[in-house]
Amino acid sequence: MLTSLANNPFHSGELEAQARAGVGDVAKWAGGFIRDYLPEQHRLFHTSQPFLVVAGGDGDDRTWITIVDGPEGFAKSPDPRRITLATELEASDPLANTFRQGADIGVLGIELATRRRNRFSGRVRSGADGYTIDIRQTFGNCPQYIHERAWKRVPGTGAVEAVRSHSLSEDQIARISSADTLFIGSGHRGEDGAASSGFDASHRGGAPGFVQVVDGTHLRIPDYAGNNFFNTIGNILSNPRVGLLFVDFETGGLLHLTGRAAIDWDPKGAEDQNAWRYIDVRIDAVLDRPGAVGLRWTKQDHLARPLRLTERVEETPAITSFYLESADGRPLEPFAPGQHLPVEIRIPGQPEPSKRSYSLSGSPADRTRYRLSVKREDKGLVSRFLHEHFHAGSLIAARQPSGDFVIPCDDCPLVLVSAGVGLTPMLSMLHASVQQRNRPVWYVHGTRNGRDHALREEVERLVATNDHLRKKVYYSQPDDTDLPGNDYDGKGRVTADRLLALNAGPEARYMLCGPAAFLSDIQNGLEAAGVPADHIHFETFGPTG
Repeated sequence: MLTSLANNPFHSGELEAQARAGVGDVAKWAGGFIRDYLPEQHRLFHTSQPFLVVAGGDGDDRTWITIVDGPEGFAKSPDPRRITLATELEASDPLANTFRQGADIGVLGIELATRRRNRFSGRVRSGADGYTIDIRQTFGNCPQYIHERAWKRVPGTGAVEAVRSHSLSEDQIARISSADTLFIGSGHRGEDGAASSGFDASHRGGAPGFVQVVDGTHLRIPDYAGNNFFNTIGNILSNPRVGLLFVDFETGGLLHLTGRAAIDWDPKGAEDQNAWRYIDVRIDAVLDRPGAVGLRWTKQDHLARPLRLTERVEETPAITSFYLESADGRPLEPFAPGQHLPVEIRIPGQPEPSKRSYSLSGSPADRTRYRLSVKREDKGLVSRFLHEHFHAGSLIAARQPSGDFVIPCDDCPLVLVSAGVGLTPMLSMLHASVQQRNRPVWYVHGTRNGRDHALREEVERLVATNDHLRKKVYYSQPDDTDLPGNDYDGKGRVTADRLLALNAGPEARYMLCGPAAFLSDIQNGLEAAGVPADHIHFETFGPTG
């Protein structure tokens, strides 16, 4: 069932930030991603994590952000509108009273080892066995800028006295100056009951030292390309109070800061050329809690392995396929169709390797090489480098394929739906479906015209030689040389009505990949027609390059 949040999921500050950034009317399409309950996939995700990141306010109207951890299985979800936490915050935690008395909070679930994250907001209340969070808003996030880390639990070492101050010490400045990760909490107080009212917990990441320490009470945080919701920046425009959290991953220490923020929309002479804007934070209070959590994290850099580019094929003027083989003699790791390949590439002028994740577009049966089909984005640092400078013989570091956007059932009908470069995971699923002759599969793709239609011949060959595979192609702006019925099946965009007309049946699973607005329109249309929400799976992409 569609939620009313789809009509107006943002408050005035977020709308102002979106307008200022020039990203268009995000509210028109974002409703499909913002819900008032936790989808089953998100329930399983949050309750499998050893910790949650939580933002909220204290009794002095200051915003803080913290980590809430607990024993194995401490987080549970009795139903899609509740999360329970069987734990208790330490008295030194800046949100201990907030949890005990009950208040609005924002929550981030993040899995550093796989770079997945999802966010929700709600209201926490205390009970005899811990806490209950009543859900208000939920949505997912992309994995960009997350540094992979594996975690482990350590025996309790007893409480260590927290250190409070109003400015950063030299040791704290050194920790921030070497950090590659921070969490930021922000909030907006709207009308009672408004879905957009409350707090938000968000992740920020970059190369070590990406947060600039101006002095002991002033930090500058670069803001990179993201999901265009502008929750944090929108909250700051509405309410400048923010909380920051720096985690000492080796010792479990938490460095909490609270203060006020302002947005520098046009930073002149910025040190970080990838930053689109900066968040300036003036610190009001510092709370340093050594060994505050019973978790320790280690980087996974040693798991990256070298791959060598053996072939590149220009599929369209904007999309190029890169074929990668093992460069260390070890066989390639298998992957499930729909998964992505996390890669790291050294770009001249960048202090650290740039990390991205690209969907694998080739057949999972090919164990000799991977294929990545990458669209060149004008502002995309990595995609531009790949298109312009990555040639046969070049090396790239890669981690094990990952991701949960995979075929969800053994024999149910599949409708593989994509727009633009969103075809990459769908093509991998189409290849895998060749061997699954007991299931009908529809490949539905939308693009501008024949010049922008990538990998067309490959799809046509697969469909022509397998009678359980079918395809539908739509061109939104066909050229005069594009022939209807031959090059494409219909003019216009892929819509929910066109998918429903396939009559795939009540057991069909719809796999969607493309720009967020495209996905939202189709998801809303399918659900409005009665397709169960758990039959719709999607993966979005954006020009983050």
